[in-house]
Amino acid sequence: MNKLKTEYLFFRQQEHNMKVLLITNLFYALVLPVVEIFVGAYVMRNTSDPTMVAFYQLAMYLGIVTTSFVNGFLLRYYNVKTLYSAGILVSGLSMFAMMTIKSLGMVELGIAGFFMGAASGFFWTNRYLLALNNTNDDNRNYFFGLESFFFSITSIGVPLVIGAFLSLMNGKEFWGIVFDINMSYQAVTLGVVFITLIACSVLWKGNFKNPQETNFLYFHFTNLWKKMLGLAMLKGMVQGFLVKAPAILVLKLVGDEGILGVIQGISGALTALLVYILGRVAHPEDRIKIFVSGLVLFFIGTLCNGILYSALGVILFVLCKVIFQPLFDLAYFPIMMRTIDAVAKIEQRNEYAYILSHEFGLFMGRAFGLLLFLFLAYCISQDFALKYALVIVAGLQLLAYPLAKNITKETDVVMKKI
Repeated sequence: MNKLKTEYLFFRQQEHNMKVLLITNLFYALVLPVVEIFVGAYVMRNTSDPTMVAFYQLAMYLGIVTTSFVNGFLLRYYNVKTLYSAGILVSGLSMFAMMTIKSLGMVELGIAGFFMGAASGFFWTNRYLLALNNTNDDNRNYFFGLESFFFSITSIGVPLVIGAFLSLMNGKEFWGIVFDINMSYQAVTLGVVFITLIACSVLWKGNFKNPQETNFLYFHFTNLWKKMLGLAMLKGMVQGFLVKAPAILVLKLVGDEGILGVIQGISGALTALLVYILGRVAHPEDRIKIFVSGLVLFFIGTLCNGILYSALGVILFVLCKVIFQPLFDLAYFPIMMRTIDAVAKIEQRNEYAYILSHEFGLFMGRAFGLLLFLFLAYCISQDFALKYALVIVAGLQLLAYPLAKNITKETDVVMKKI
């Protein structure tokens, strides 16, 4: 109990805006597993086609990069917390709207994916901007460690609860209404909308400022930032198909969303305490060690899936994936933000210029990952794509280690000169 009290008091000592962001993200952490896991499962269940899930994801990424661009203009007229709130709220509403569509064809999935991505664009770009401007290099390990802790905890509870709810509600009658699996998904998304409203109300307690410089569109950057864009592309490659891969593989090889929830829950339990401790005690110089640990673990997980391609292989892959993601992000985001700190001072530009170009870097990587899967699925077979697309991008992402190491060293040199 004394240790918990110490950690609580340490949290209370942080800046007000940083605490508001963390609490807001805690509530949104309850929503994120639904977006990342069960939306893909819903599409897979209603289409029985992994390529349709990939198409939905590609439309979503187009929506993200589109609203990331639009967001730059809107920051001239609206406070950043207004735009961030819009992203949080619209993500819940878009999810609910998609669950009410009776037929999921290419057009419906394209529109639903684009609007979900549009909401995510407002969410992620403004989240990066707020985190950048309300943290510093000394407390970012703690910020992202605690945030990853939230996401890991919710990746335990939310999938377990939703998986059990979907399994139990299917075929049950309440108030004269017989719930099928799709109606159960709709009930889940109503809960999601309610949580997004709470998250928005918390966010409004913060006092956040927009960038003073309004110009955000540039096409030429320093070599240091170009290297960071390369790192973003490598990160995006895995994101391209990783987000929905667990749902597709579990439904194809195991067959039950309830099992998906159990697997995510168990693996999340292994990660939650680890990322909090690392965020609390790790120093900026430890980021590369954390980074490479995540990369190697993820590559091992993709090999397990590719070689075994069975229920056991999927379980091992998801276990590795859930541990990899927070380890990777715990190191990646502080590296990215410190690089922005450096290049923004060198080039005297609006920080959002780098956040926007970073989103384009992620998009290029995401598009490559998704198109690779679609190419393998159509030219060889869906099973071949599900086995080896992840192995290929995980192998390519190992290149992120020497690149991140070089970026960190070069940023250190720049920051000493400033």
